[in-house]
Amino acid sequence: MSKAASRNCHDRAWQQHQREIQGFCEHRAGSVAEADDLLQEVFVKVLLQGRAFCELDNPRAWLFRVARNLIIDRRRLTKTREPLQPLPDELSAPPAAEIEPVDLLTHCLPSVLSNLSAKDREAIVLCELQGVTMNDYARQLGLSLPAAKSRLQRARLRLRSRLVKNCKVSYDGAGKLCCFVAASAADSSLKTA
Repeated sequence: MSKAASRNCHDRAWQQHQREIQGFCEHRAGSVAEADDLLQEVFVKVLLQGRAFCELDNPRAWLFRVARNLIIDRRRLTKTREPLQPLPDELSAPPAAEIEPVDLLTHCLPSVLSNLSAKDREAIVLCELQGVTMNDYARQLGLSLPAAKSRLQRARLRLRSRLVKNCKVSYDGAGKLCCFVAASAADSSLKTA
């Protein structure tokens, strides 16, 4: 599936279900502003899914599940323990595979990416998030393939360094991400320290 087809898939699903998801968030979040924040986070998760989103059997159910999980995450952070109403049966989807910790970085990644240099951000966004091949990336920038690979590798190292610093990311013995503190929580802890 091409990037354009993937983008059309995202746009189509978002246009079909955005109002419904927004109403769901507003009903459960308690404020329109918080619901808008949740809605943006859901959209970021759609984009991060890339082509995999277009292959979902029921994108509507996936969107509601993601919105509900984000609400739960927010309540955990604020220690608000209000019972959630279960999703209607028609929105239930088969359980997804366990989410890797790296996939949970959507709260922190946008702020860290925005603090990278334009060249680093471009390399990460194009190659890692949008799935542009190294050959295409090199061609777009007029670089040799080794130079493009080197640029991406340096961008990854700087991204990793900022994730460790700003999001308190830590890695297990095998070098895999194991845990982190969301950017907003990390920022507030830095301000109080």
